[in-house]
Amino acid sequence: MKELSIVIPVLNEEGNIRILMEKVRSSLNSYSYEAIWIDDGSTDSTVAEIKKYSDQHTRLLCLSRNFGQTAAMVAGIDAAQGEFIVTLDGDLQNNPEDIPAMVKKLKDGNWDVVTGYRKDRKDNLLRRIPSRLANKLIRSISGVTVRDYGCSLKVFRGGFAKNLGLYGELHRFIPILAALQGASITDTEVSHSPRIHGKSKYGLGRTFKVLSDLFLLFFFQKYFRRPIHFFGPLGMLTLFTGTAISLYLLVEKLMGHDIWGRPLLILGVSLVLAGIQFLTFGLLAELMMRIYYESSNRKIYSIKSEFVGPAHP
Repeated sequence: MKELSIVIPVLNEEGNIRILMEKVRSSLNSYSYEAIWIDDGSTDSTVAEIKKYSDQHTRLLCLSRNFGQTAAMVAGIDAAQGEFIVTLDGDLQNNPEDIPAMVKKLKDGNWDVVTGYRKDRKDNLLRRIPSRLANKLIRSISGVTVRDYGCSLKVFRGGFAKNLGLYGELHRFIPILAALQGASITDTEVSHSPRIHGKSKYGLGRTFKVLSDLFLLFFFQKYFRRPIHFFGPLGMLTLFTGTAISLYLLVEKLMGHDIWGRPLLILGVSLVLAGIQFLTFGLLAELMMRIYYESSNRKIYSIKSEFVGPAHP
């Protein structure tokens, strides 16, 4: 069994492959490790570069198309055989030289997850400012006090990495998902470099995706296992309010007052219908959770080919 598995998703990073491979080798030469490269549908020579500079530590998984960073990361984690799993971007902005210190901190402190904190980020303001705001918002809502959710450099104990339940674009919320599994989490400062080769895959549109996923994670934290606890009280409150309004109007009608066309009548009927819908959603969500836990685990990616680097001569 390998001590470390380094999971590196890449998409059109041909200019960074050779340098990153050299940095990984020089930083981890004292470990028993495997470097799992996941090509997420690159259209340049990224795959050829990985094969060209591969060695006995190299494993390459080529996905059949572009599935996104989360799916690529899951593919690498699923394939990992190491006791500890490290996730690392392929853009050279994070330095593999930080990995040994992170592994040591995880072992010495008996942590389950150690995530990087880019104190001195080299990105432009259009990326730093939204990132800082998002980090503060996520911390306040989730209660998981990691300083930098956007840093891809993380070290996990293998069991926790393989049970994160990643899909969609939830890789940026890994600390929250790990906390849901009961993991102990800390962070540590890591270096950060400006991107030299290739093009960033992130834009301002990512901010809205983060906010949407944050709402999802809030629901996961509080109500994932029992969604009826969210929809049930909301539905009963709405149904009770609508019923009370309707009963009031019924009394008004029996007393001879005209109630037709009154906004209060429309509100009462709407609340009754909304309450029934919320309760129905809760019941359906409970059934879906039962199916989720009892059904077979389907993958969110498909692998087209796999390549293993040459063995030691």
